[in-house]
Amino acid sequence: MKTYLFACVHNAGRSQMAAAWLEHLADPAEARAISAGTQPGTRVHPEVASAMREVGIELEGRLPQRLTDELAAGATMLITMGCGDECPVVPGVRRDDWPLVDPKGKSIEEVRQIRDDVRARVEALISSENVALREGAR
Repeated sequence: MKTYLFACVHNAGRSQMAAAWLEHLADPAEARAISAGTQPGTRVHPEVASAMREVGIELEGRLPQRLTDELAAGATMLITMGCGDECPVVPGVRRDDWPLVDPKGKSIEEVRQIRDDVRARVEALISSENVALREGAR
């Protein structure tokens, strides 16, 4: 089982979308997603929840969580979301950074573009990591 840890500062937008896409697209027997932040917000940004709902993924009930050493333990890879110097580092874990715009406060059109960019990056990650797709994933 591969574990992908998606992290940003507030864990209320980009990392939530990335984790949700991985859960939606990857075979759950092969990969799982964790989403966390260094300074978690109180909820997923409403504009992010709306954009994801448009593609059939519900984020409304998810709560941002703090990135801890315990949460990061055993992660196969840490993917940060363009948070610059505020991005976390987990010693001993492979890391990639996806330079994504923060969707907070953006128009729904801008959030849709970010959502679609995140999906494309998750699809590329699944392919490069040789993770099977979930049956029926689209």
